[in-house]
Amino acid sequence: MRGLGRLGRGLLWVVLLVLMAALGGVVWLKATSNPRVSGTMTLPGLSGPVTITRDAWGVPHIRAQASDEDAMFALGLVHWQDRAWQMDFQRRVSQGRLAEVLGEAALPQDRFLRTWGFYRAAQSALPALSERSRRMVRAYTAGVNAGMSQGKVAPEFRILGYTPEPWTDVDSIAWSKLMAYDLGGNYDDELLGTRVLKRLGKGGLDEVMPPYPQDGPTILSRDELGLGARAGETDTPRAILPDATLSALQAHLDAARTLGMDRVPGKGSNDWVIGGKRTASGKPILADDPHLALSSPMLWYLADVRGPTLRAIGASIPGLPGIVIGRNDRLAWGVTNMNPDVQDLYIEPATAKLTTRTEVIKVKGGRDVRLAVRESAHGPIVSDVGAGDLGPRVALKWTALQPGDTTFDAFLGLNYARNWGDFTAALEKYVAPSQNFVYADVDGNTGYYAPGRVPIRRGWDGSLPVPGDGSHEWTGYIPFARLPHTYNPADGLVVTANNKVVPGGYPYNLANIRNWAEPYRAERITDLLSAQPTGLTLDDVKRVQLDTVSLVWRDLKPLLLTTRPEGDLSRRALEMLRGWDGNQTTTSVPSTIFEAWLAELQAMAQDELGDGTRLNSLAVRNQLRQGGELCRDEADGQQDCAGELRSSLGRAVEKLAARLGPNPADWTYGKVHTVASNHRAFGGVKALAWLFNHSTPTNGGTNTVNVARPDPDTMRQTHGPSYRQIVDLSNMNRSVYVGSLGQGGNPLGEHVTDQQTLWSAGQYLPMSTDEGDWGKTRTLTLNPGR
Repeated sequence: MRGLGRLGRGLLWVVLLVLMAALGGVVWLKATSNPRVSGTMTLPGLSGPVTITRDAWGVPHIRAQASDEDAMFALGLVHWQDRAWQMDFQRRVSQGRLAEVLGEAALPQDRFLRTWGFYRAAQSALPALSERSRRMVRAYTAGVNAGMSQGKVAPEFRILGYTPEPWTDVDSIAWSKLMAYDLGGNYDDELLGTRVLKRLGKGGLDEVMPPYPQDGPTILSRDELGLGARAGETDTPRAILPDATLSALQAHLDAARTLGMDRVPGKGSNDWVIGGKRTASGKPILADDPHLALSSPMLWYLADVRGPTLRAIGASIPGLPGIVIGRNDRLAWGVTNMNPDVQDLYIEPATAKLTTRTEVIKVKGGRDVRLAVRESAHGPIVSDVGAGDLGPRVALKWTALQPGDTTFDAFLGLNYARNWGDFTAALEKYVAPSQNFVYADVDGNTGYYAPGRVPIRRGWDGSLPVPGDGSHEWTGYIPFARLPHTYNPADGLVVTANNKVVPGGYPYNLANIRNWAEPYRAERITDLLSAQPTGLTLDDVKRVQLDTVSLVWRDLKPLLLTTRPEGDLSRRALEMLRGWDGNQTTTSVPSTIFEAWLAELQAMAQDELGDGTRLNSLAVRNQLRQGGELCRDEADGQQDCAGELRSSLGRAVEKLAARLGPNPADWTYGKVHTVASNHRAFGGVKALAWLFNHSTPTNGGTNTVNVARPDPDTMRQTHGPSYRQIVDLSNMNRSVYVGSLGQGGNPLGEHVTDQQTLWSAGQYLPMSTDEGDWGKTRTLTLNPGR
């Protein structure tokens, strides 16, 4: 027994030593990875002292005395301090160098990224920028490298065993090219349209890709446009591409999807501006919430940057200098995706002249891969990956790959703008991705502009691939002065939600009739704001921004409730839907049933197309209303939409029962509808996912204003409001904002998830430059040195 006692004590000491070693390791990792946020640093590259005061949520308030360049230097420093891994990962994405650190599994992504040439496009953009922009980029780059020199190492670098390279000026603008991909173009729609034509003929386009409803809301009215001539009729030739070529083109979309760049239905964004005659204060209120992929760390980084003439606060993106969405001391701006058609696929003739370059992709643990990238006069040949010379050579033409991109000039100009004239002058430099910009200033003015290079096509609409023989060329871009815009609209309201921009009468084709988002969010926002024509407050606008009532349910309810259920489970689920008001909250059971059922209905075209195509809500509604052909499934003996409703409900409830149990009363939405803010590299690695991924139950659903479309397979939310802001122009410091996760990117550090709790609960941080609103603070002082 004494021996056993000694053995027990020995094992206890071993356990204690292991625990102490583990604790020591954690302490060491935290000490060597977490940044210095107080005290004093002496750094070369500064012209004067700078203070960085982080507030209670880790938001830096930067104050530079000598120059605006010093303020941008400090922004680069804090970006690297808090988001080093994110910045290097995004840089590697833009360069197509993921396999170098992640191994062979990342080769498809690198092939896609190298073929399209995102980093090459960024290299060509840098010389086109103004001298002021280049100075700010240089200062930001110096700040990033100063942060890198402090010796703190993000955990991801230790896990993967590499040291990041010094930052460059091209790196400082490269991520904007990936944002242009994520937010612009219709490459995926051209591929889907081609597949639909091959399988279902021209009539199938309206069934699978329904046109924007004729009675759907447009951002601008005919009166606001003041233009009378109608756009000419267009005709795009039927595109015939073999399946091997379509598969090769689809490979690019699949690679982009793994990087979080996926144009999922209802992804969207919202912004609006309310004139003073509608508000309680008599001054405008501006709101914005861009809907993007939700990740860990979050895309955005909140910051307050001030120099002698620079005074901007809002959402920045680590790796990019300046504030992307926000306000200064005179005006505010917000953005949503305009969805113009700025990409075209060209089927090159055999006689087309091509150039070839060789890209060498380094692979961790493997041999280098040599990738031959061919280009025509239109752009890169994107059909080579996986198809080679098996079929037609298809080239991509896209505004974001054209030389002379001055989009960074535009965003920096917004940071400095003092009035509508400055604002529009800045936007004249904007290239891609085309966005809906809303505007408000302290003098009470409001406005809207849709800038960017939008191609002019004569006699064709760009919706399908076209011959590259010279018969379908762009003839220029819509002149800036003729792009959609309005200033101080008479009704005092501009609402954008990726819906159609202009009604009939606009003389140019911004996009084909299938490019726009479904009108549900725009309709709901407009209805809620119009229900109270005067006296609107900041709290009223918050309620609109957080609204979770489903207009999709309103449209589908009378159709779904005609279902004749098979089995007790389907019957009980249908009865739970009968009295539902469509409000999609975490405590709701009908929300779970509805979204699971909708996911099944959205798959109704997959048997006809032989792929994973999912219909949007409008297409589902149209099929059920019209008894459409897509409801038929001969393989399952299903002849009509009544059968589709019955069988899809049965599949939905069976899956829910297998996951949540046999009692529908237990199927509360929050059990399955949780946000998936996953790490881009380690999110799927079981041993690490628990540390890097973050989740919480969320309200909202498909096409609600607070959009939170569930993934059709998991019912988790992967996209949504990545950032929210509401700016009160009557008192700028009463404005509010919040991100989807937190300021920190280091899972062992501070402020990693403290905004997620607020974000999911519909709460905000003070968007204030007043120290009294910052809570507990810590200040780091930067002094210039040699």
